Amino acid sequence: MSFNDGSQLDPSQVEDRRGGGGLGRGPLIGGGVGGALLVLALTLLGVNPGLLGDLTGGSGQPGTATGQASAGASQCRTGADAAQRLDCRIVGTVNSVNAFWAGYLPSQGVRYTRPKAVVFTGQTSTACGPATTAVGPFYCSGDVTAYFDPGFFDELVTRFGSSGGPLAQEYVVAHEFGHHVQDLVGTLGYAQRDPQGPESGSVRVELQADCLAGMWAHYASTTDDPATGKPYLQPITQKDVQDALSAAASVGDDRIQKSATGRVDPESYTHGTSQQRQTWFMRGFSGGDLKQCNTLAGRV
Repeated sequence: MSFNDGSQLDPSQVEDRRGGGGLGRGPLIGGGVGGALLVLALTLLGVNPGLLGDLTGGSGQPGTATGQASAGASQCRTGADAAQRLDCRIVGTVNSVNAFWAGYLPSQGVRYTRPKAVVFTGQTSTACGPATTAVGPFYCSGDVTAYFDPGFFDELVTRFGSSGGPLAQEYVVAHEFGHHVQDLVGTLGYAQRDPQGPESGSVRVELQADCLAGMWAHYASTTDDPATGKPYLQPITQKDVQDALSAAASVGDDRIQKSATGRVDPESYTHGTSQQRQTWFMRGFSGGDLKQCNTLAGRV
């Protein structure tokens, strides 16, 4: 899904830590699109994924990484920049997602508070422990921040077979902001209560975030840029939808497990199968209704 050239981006909504910041410690790490990669690695090594917080430094005080924005994201000013640069596309998607949920959630009796977003390279500190490319994008409820290393998007294509289209990347950003919405409506905590298995709370929470990402995509081309009164994004195409579905499938538990070990173990699922992730994204995209995203009841 391409940005309209004339849309005005707000880079102040994204902190750019590339080239700065250290490692810190904090509470348990939150779920995310890429979190399945680290959980899978722990499972293969015979380690309980419930110890994820400890293994990533999940105790003590939050880190003190610099909050200064580098020249990178601050140069993201227009939709044309988002079309040319991945970091600017992240900025633009953050702007669009924030605008959508700020307009939608009050109709559901929920006040939307804007989370922070951080772009980093390699590693940075969070209230949930170190964020690294290996962990992938994730949302940390401890500091109400979504973290993105642009290098993960290359991994998504080269290692996991996703398409590299814009909506494949935008889906990842919208998924992580979906976790923030879950934080606001009270469903995010289900992931920690029941951390793995095909019908686990973790799987249900991740699939709901996929559905919320689909909801954003449903409304994205009609969500206006406050600066211009015109939509941030152009109308979605079938190719855009296929790009998003490709990204969702590439991070399915079954696909990752099969690729890594040659077998599939549903009892260690944390994010859902490729088919489930596609199905729930499409449910949100087709319906555009929060009620369609209730993954906590019934079978998923």
